[in-house]
Amino acid sequence: MIDYKSAGVDLETYEKTIAGIGPLLKRTFSPRVMDWPNGFAGLFRLNDKINLLSRTYRDPVLVSGSDGVGTKLMLAFATGRHKTVGIDLVAMSVNDVLCCGAEPLFFLDYIAMSKDNPELTHAVVGGISDGCIEAECALLGGETAILPDFYKPGHYDLAGFCVGVVERKMILDGSDIRPGDTIIGLGSSGLHSNGYSLARKIAFDVAGLKPEDHVAELGRSIGDELLEPTRIYSRALKLVYRKYRVKRVVHGIAHITGGGMVENPPRILPDGCAMRINRCWDVPPIFQWLQKTGQVKTEEMDRVFNMGLGMVLVVAPFYADSIIRTIREDAGIPAWAIGEVVSGPEKTVELI
Repeated sequence: MIDYKSAGVDLETYEKTIAGIGPLLKRTFSPRVMDWPNGFAGLFRLNDKINLLSRTYRDPVLVSGSDGVGTKLMLAFATGRHKTVGIDLVAMSVNDVLCCGAEPLFFLDYIAMSKDNPELTHAVVGGISDGCIEAECALLGGETAILPDFYKPGHYDLAGFCVGVVERKMILDGSDIRPGDTIIGLGSSGLHSNGYSLARKIAFDVAGLKPEDHVAELGRSIGDELLEPTRIYSRALKLVYRKYRVKRVVHGIAHITGGGMVENPPRILPDGCAMRINRCWDVPPIFQWLQKTGQVKTEEMDRVFNMGLGMVLVVAPFYADSIIRTIREDAGIPAWAIGEVVSGPEKTVELI
């Protein structure tokens, strides 16, 4: 006699998993999250009469973003450490949404694995919950899918979805960017969640390391370094916006992900503008170690990795120093004036 359990899905274990997720969601809830016991979706109020958003909106526009964690998950599988990739999942979508000037509102996750594992799921969702608290958005719900024979035992995949809101007239679409604007780089926490196919090849195939092996140049194990979670920039940007509630001092934002500093910053430039960027920021040791160990060309490093900058702001030059101080002192994130916008026939970045 055949049942669902014999086919690979244990409904009793699944119910145990779902029961353990509830508290991880509720710790992220704001007063805008509405209760729907046993509902099929999450509810979030937008009525600004109750003034529950960090800003007042007259013509709100919803913004959405979706992303995953990529092959960084392979490090989680190899080490049995699954919480930090949950933070990565939130960061990748939230940081994208921030680029148009939006305030993150809520987040949804999708977890797919071959066999239900309450402890594993709790660790991953715990990290997602931590990331949502850092991003100041609600973990509104999600989906856990059990797909027997689809994934290897102990393996899983993640996808995340963020929804934010921005005042229509405050959307950062690049149209305010002008030659002479200052470019500010915000420090990354490491590789973030990009370039891991190359990083893993260098660390484990070329260098022959195991995740637990200590690397002197890094001051810790290669596993610890590569599992460092992606930095989330929500609070830093909110601090800047709160300081300049009337003046429009931020003209553009680029999230430095796959494609690095070569491909991401030009995406926000209007016609007739280019960027001239000086390599004046502190580059984390992991990038130097990867380049030296793998004998990777500088051009390839710039195209694959963030090279120590997780986000780039284009700002009015008069306010640049003040913005940098706010990000450094109030948000605790390294920040540097790294260049300027210049006149140019193409939307390009010159790294000098």
